[in-house]
Amino acid sequence: MIRRFLARLGIDPYLVVLVATVGLAALLPARGVGAELTNDAVSIAVALLFFLYGARLSPRAVWDGLLHWRLQSLVFASTYVLFPLLGLGLTRAFGTWLPHDLVLGLMFVCVLPSTVQSSIAFTSIARGNVPAALCSASVSNLFGMVVTPLLVMLLLDSKGVGFSTKALESIAVQLLLPFLAGQLLRPFIGAFLQRHKTVTSLVDRGSILLVVYDAFSEGMVAGIWSKVTANDLILIVVLDVVLLGLVLAITTIVSRRLGFSKEDEIAIVFCGSKKSMASGIPMANILFPGQALGLIVLPLMLFHQAQLFACATLAQRYARRPRETEPESIAEPVLTSARA
Repeated sequence: MIRRFLARLGIDPYLVVLVATVGLAALLPARGVGAELTNDAVSIAVALLFFLYGARLSPRAVWDGLLHWRLQSLVFASTYVLFPLLGLGLTRAFGTWLPHDLVLGLMFVCVLPSTVQSSIAFTSIARGNVPAALCSASVSNLFGMVVTPLLVMLLLDSKGVGFSTKALESIAVQLLLPFLAGQLLRPFIGAFLQRHKTVTSLVDRGSILLVVYDAFSEGMVAGIWSKVTANDLILIVVLDVVLLGLVLAITTIVSRRLGFSKEDEIAIVFCGSKKSMASGIPMANILFPGQALGLIVLPLMLFHQAQLFACATLAQRYARRPRETEPESIAEPVLTSARA
């Protein structure tokens, strides 16, 4: 009943659980031995999460999607060029009005890969090019394991992030190696995971909740919330919304100017405008050791919520176009979840 009520309001129930997790960390933060156990659990959960990503992703789907190189190039440019450039502009214009960790978090949003689940789901709802969206989102996350740490080193190291080669090693051990192991075992367990999607969904969402609890617990113990005011929160929300709006507008205009079909435009807009909380929070846990992680991931959590509301509205708007414009080759919508 609660789920139906939230659906009528356009609110993803998972976001409510996410906020509740933050509240739990505020009331009962992990301390001492509990904090150590939570950190170990986070490492295991993140490795398991990327193992399942590898086991679910079809190499053939990636190869087929890569053949549409113009679309993939535009999504890649939006994710790893347009976003960072806009982020640099916004942080330099408004960075002096925000705490350093929030500025760092906003810039971190801009260097993350695209989402997988919600990009595909919104493309499907909007009757767009689902196979291309699947490839774009998947490849974005594959490249993100390397590109995101490199962009952090290039754009954020001068601000005292403390990035080092150990971060790359951690990425390889906790993210890349489990992913490759999943790819190797995919012929044996891929079909099982496809039949039991609840398992992967629980690990996916549960791992994020665990990392969020750990991050905000550390923040509470360290007393970092005393550094944030209501004005800071309002400004970071405004900057998140402005960032999202600019990318949505630019990807739409550019895809139309370059002559993409409406179905391809939909895939470009939804894949090129998203940032993955599922990949971002585990990466932040590795890339920013000793930092105020709760504040760093806060802009990402707010951006994630903004992109869900904005793209849900946009997907419904695309879906209302006449069906005569939809080619027969476009896959029927198969996804209903809009979480990433």
